[in-house]
Amino acid sequence: MTFELHPQLDADTAEVTRLELCRVQLMDDTTWPWLILVPQIAGLKDLHDLAPGDDAVAMAEIRQASRALQALHRPDKINVAALGNQVPQLHIHIIARHVGDPAWPGPVWGAAARQPYDRDARDAALVSMRQALTNAAT
Repeated sequence: MTFELHPQLDADTAEVTRLELCRVQLMDDTTWPWLILVPQIAGLKDLHDLAPGDDAVAMAEIRQASRALQALHRPDKINVAALGNQVPQLHIHIIARHVGDPAWPGPVWGAAARQPYDRDARDAALVSMRQALTNAAT
């Protein structure tokens, strides 16, 4: 079986980069700085489906993405979640949260209408996130 990004994730995100294990996707919503990591292994549904060793790589990449969001956005909290109730492919949400954001202190899901990036803002966000991810790897 070959890895393919779930069509819903493909529709809702833009690719930032590919790390050792995960594709890093930017959620197309300016409301929150929001990354999604998708392990590039076909057939995964839950975190416990990761093979020994891959789980450690996934955790390292979650830390890297979290540090990148921290450096760029200086949030009050980083939320990390792997729900998969609507999209069964294993994917990990990493969301920078600020006190007073539209959902604070509750979850982001369903809290506000999605505000898509315009092309220039998305492209700028992708460039800055790539750089922040590179810096967070060292």
